[in-house]
Amino acid sequence: MKFSRLGRTDISVSRICFGTMTFGEQTGEADAHRLLDQAIEAGVNFLDVAEMYPVPPRAATQGLSEAFIGTWLKARGRRDRVVVATKACGLSRPEFSYIRGGNFRLDRVNLEAALDASLKRLCTDHVDLYQLHWPDRQTTIEAAASGKDDPRATPLEATLEALAGLIKAGKVRAVGISNETAWGTMRYLALADARGLPRMAAIQNRYSLLARTYETDLAEIGLREQISLLAFSPLCMGVLSGKYLQGKRPPGSRMALFANRFGRYLGPAAERATQRYAELARIHGLEPAAMAIAFAASRPFVASAVIGATTADQLAQDIAAGDLVLSDAVIKGIEAIHLDNPSPCP
Repeated sequence: MKFSRLGRTDISVSRICFGTMTFGEQTGEADAHRLLDQAIEAGVNFLDVAEMYPVPPRAATQGLSEAFIGTWLKARGRRDRVVVATKACGLSRPEFSYIRGGNFRLDRVNLEAALDASLKRLCTDHVDLYQLHWPDRQTTIEAAASGKDDPRATPLEATLEALAGLIKAGKVRAVGISNETAWGTMRYLALADARGLPRMAAIQNRYSLLARTYETDLAEIGLREQISLLAFSPLCMGVLSGKYLQGKRPPGSRMALFANRFGRYLGPAAERATQRYAELARIHGLEPAAMAIAFAASRPFVASAVIGATTADQLAQDIAAGDLVLSDAVIKGIEAIHLDNPSPCP
């Protein structure tokens, strides 16, 4: 297993991160523990979760993903062997009204409450990476052009000050952002540098063969400012494995269970590109899923590719893909397909 430094911190993370958003929905507690054991034994040291997981989110299951990791940590005593990352909800999702009463701003009161609840579920006294799951502000073109943000949105400086308090209290080692824009990323950095506040070490954004818009601006920021990308959904919810081509929906798969939520990866443009990527992989003797994960994990701005798995075989294959080195011919083929089908699922 290869490892990367997380931003400018001293935290070393495996190039494959085990994302656990199925825990509590598709994956029961006993199976979750077995998968966690398998991941650690295979060399993975990085676990990602969030207070709102599992996905699809609902009140009856909220927090179970963290809780399953917590019972595993308590049973195994392996806290020093793993880097645990979790996330706090931002203001702009009113459908999650069952989380902290729906008043989930990224201010001191809410971040302290969110983290304390996460730590209790995780059965630990600290998290290694605490991430803002999405911006507190509106990020639409209309909001930016008018300057009319939700008046309840927390100023970025206040969020950083709250995170500084969590670090000082010993509850957080490093902080990060998720689903963030180039403007937000640079503003956080500018405020941190100017006012001695915590510096974002990582950004967890969508990145895959079907979604490469990160490369247009955020990749340069990541490389120049040393902010590590944690590339989530490198398989686009399994689409890039090719198993959904020609309308197939294997029983028990995410698209069979939750097609309405993940439909963004099933459009005609995505289908055409996925078909070509699958053909390219097989020409070179590769599994399409392995090629997709290897591509994401190998990019110079990526510290770790966040994979999900519900079976032991799937997890083993995904972890192995992190060590796969793609040939120049494969990379050339990927770029040719990308030029014809630029980011069909941004």
